[in-house]
Amino acid sequence: MRIRIVDAFTDRPFAGNPAGVLLLDAFPEDDWLQKVALEVNHAETAFAHRLPEGGEADWALRWFTPTTEVAMCGHATLATAHVLRTTGAHEGPVRFATRSGVLIATPAEDGAITLDFPTAPLTAVDVPDGIAGALGAEPRTAYDTGPNVGDLVLELADEKTVRALAPDHKALGAHSARGIIATARAEDPARGYDFVSRCFFPNVGIDEDPVTGSAHTALAPYWSERLGRPDLTGLQASPRSGLVRTGLRGDRTLLTGHAVTVIEGDLLVR
Repeated sequence: MRIRIVDAFTDRPFAGNPAGVLLLDAFPEDDWLQKVALEVNHAETAFAHRLPEGGEADWALRWFTPTTEVAMCGHATLATAHVLRTTGAHEGPVRFATRSGVLIATPAEDGAITLDFPTAPLTAVDVPDGIAGALGAEPRTAYDTGPNVGDLVLELADEKTVRALAPDHKALGAHSARGIIATARAEDPARGYDFVSRCFFPNVGIDEDPVTGSAHTALAPYWSERLGRPDLTGLQASPRSGLVRTGLRGDRTLLTGHAVTVIEGDLLVR
């Protein structure tokens, strides 16, 4: 079977967030899926298979990190939609049946893909004791993102502080179900983005995720309220970096980005 590595939320190779993508006839046992994800060893590997016509979704989709299955993943969904479009396996908008409900990916003529995801509910919480030491910076605010995302959003003083973070990943794991989203307003919006973020997920085996689509379902409502605009662009300032265009639409958030296939080969062990 064919396996592909796709860089998502970027229009150039070796940037954005790499994801493994396998198109299957059906899902085999979970243990096999987990072993493949560990072998690929990227933040997520996506597994998808076609569903019968006439249902609420076109393809079933699951995502695995090297250590566990996750309930939501933006970049691997974008990568899967890119593979379906570029291989001709599916034309036009595609509906994915996932653990987070039906997620829709719509391609544009310029190659960009827009994901329709549920907006994360934000709840203000006290800044946890010890988080500043684990993160390496003092947060201004803290927000819980609800069970689907499972992260803690922390606004920091400025973009420079976010970029300079060197956290204690093991210590961070005690402060949220999945991970920590550190964010700040962009220093200069003329550079093409409105806010920056970095995402740390030690609880699912990812110390720092290069570009996190699901995190932007929380960042979009957070920054849209503060900046007074529903449509924004976020830069995830990891070493690989990537841009996510966000559109807040009430209880849904649109996430738009490009993707590039960088590796294609055969998975020999079935």
